Amino acid sequence: MKVFSRVLLPALLGAFSGLAGATANSFPAVQDALAQGELGLYGPGSFRLADGNCPDCPGPKQGLWYFRGDTIAVPTDAVASFSAKQRLQDDIRHWNGATQGQGDASRPALVWIGSPQSVHGQLTADGTALQAGDGQSLAFSVIPKLDSNLSYYNQDSVKFFASRPLKARGRISEQGFVARSLWPADFAIQSGTQPVQALSNGEKIADLVRAGQGGAAAPSLQTRTLWSRDGKPLELAGKAVMAFVLNGAQGDDDEAHGGHFAVATGRFGAQGEWDNWLVNNFYGLDSVSEKGIIASVLPMDAYQGDLNSGQSWYRPSYLLVAVFRDGRVPALYQQGISRAFNHFYRHDFRYNHATANCAGINMETLRSLGWNIPEQGPGSRLKALVALPYMALKDASLDSGRKAYDYLMAEKTNLYPFVAFEAAGMDLLQRASGAAPATTAYEKQLHEDLEGLLFVRIPQFPSSRAFGQAPVASLDEYMERAPADRADWKIIPVPPRPFPAELKDPEAPPEEALPSTYALFGYGGFVSMLGLGGWRMRRRKGLQAISEVSK
Repeated sequence: MKVFSRVLLPALLGAFSGLAGATANSFPAVQDALAQGELGLYGPGSFRLADGNCPDCPGPKQGLWYFRGDTIAVPTDAVASFSAKQRLQDDIRHWNGATQGQGDASRPALVWIGSPQSVHGQLTADGTALQAGDGQSLAFSVIPKLDSNLSYYNQDSVKFFASRPLKARGRISEQGFVARSLWPADFAIQSGTQPVQALSNGEKIADLVRAGQGGAAAPSLQTRTLWSRDGKPLELAGKAVMAFVLNGAQGDDDEAHGGHFAVATGRFGAQGEWDNWLVNNFYGLDSVSEKGIIASVLPMDAYQGDLNSGQSWYRPSYLLVAVFRDGRVPALYQQGISRAFNHFYRHDFRYNHATANCAGINMETLRSLGWNIPEQGPGSRLKALVALPYMALKDASLDSGRKAYDYLMAEKTNLYPFVAFEAAGMDLLQRASGAAPATTAYEKQLHEDLEGLLFVRIPQFPSSRAFGQAPVASLDEYMERAPADRADWKIIPVPPRPFPAELKDPEAPPEEALPSTYALFGYGGFVSMLGLGGWRMRRRKGLQAISEVSK
């Protein structure tokens, strides 16, 4: 069944795309997935729908391989390039310098749309029909649950969505509309409705995240304006944004207490809509996610609301939305991170939870572009030195010791999504107030263009899944939350996804060595010195004994 759900089902759905397109003509409310026009920062006509199997799609063929039989959007021109022989951050720094920090107007090589069509409407109370915007009624159903997914859409979900207008992505069929993702249309943020409520009395961004046990069970979206340039409620329609996205801890997976981190770019719609922002989601490629997640650039409503892989179905989420008068700051980031995806799909580097995870890849890319978000240093160098041999001996695994060392030596803003989220937000507030000097061209643009900062809390969508909570911000907090006995941890095993050898570029640069690699050399040298010292001591004693005998 897993093979059917993950491989055959998408292929069969793709085979019916012709039927879906023909049937959609009978339902004017059902639109092409790109009919809304803008996608992220890009206007109408910037992308076209395709399939991962398309022979004429631009960009690296390795990226297309992950989306065979699925719906993607590819640029009509100006596809993001990259240097095939440079490591990721070297490439971004070189490209940024060559363009003098102005970028090149390129677009992501692919955007994972997942569904060829979308529709707006109101779900009936029993969840069997959708009252579309043109007055028509569509039979309504949802795609099947992946076998490996622990929980799914249920009557609680129906009740939540039937009480509000919604946007659904999916496809039309002879049976009606089959939804793949659901998004509450009333989550739009209206201009001029949010008075400025700055942090005060020692309040921190972390406090907003943790309030109300993370806000998973809140009835709707919660928004707070933390700063605006003129001190007035923000005018949002048409404004460009860069949003830091923090997804909380799951309530049913002890490997997911650290949460997840992403960065989104786009523009507010005329009525405050933000479902079409593009989210840059880094995730491990070398295993098959139990929820069907694939690392990609994808629309916000799909990132949060996909019925299997959407973040809002299994934990609360939080956004820090930087609102700009001009699109150049988020555009440069989007161009840079699009180059990162090209490297990532090619396996020029691999996802690593300690050294190259969802937070680290994004934070280091921003730093390479010239936004020097302050670092906070590693967890503990001393603990790392002890942890490597201790965990290696305890678990009878050198790999276990190396992982412990790499985690403890990692820069905290690159390791913990929560720390990255708060560090970025606090730095924005510092720059807004003028307390943080602008030392690079990118920081000067940020200071000149920033008009406001919003904090947004997205509740978890009700389903059969347990409610999550705020993520942890340290290893100690993680261990306090997880069961003391690792045998009691709730873990979902996932199968590997081998990368085809023929897709690997032999000219790609070698991956950077992990910190634990150098530590092992150091331990090896230390042990060798001890051995050499012991040998010399034994030899000296032996010579002394011979000397005594010869007397």
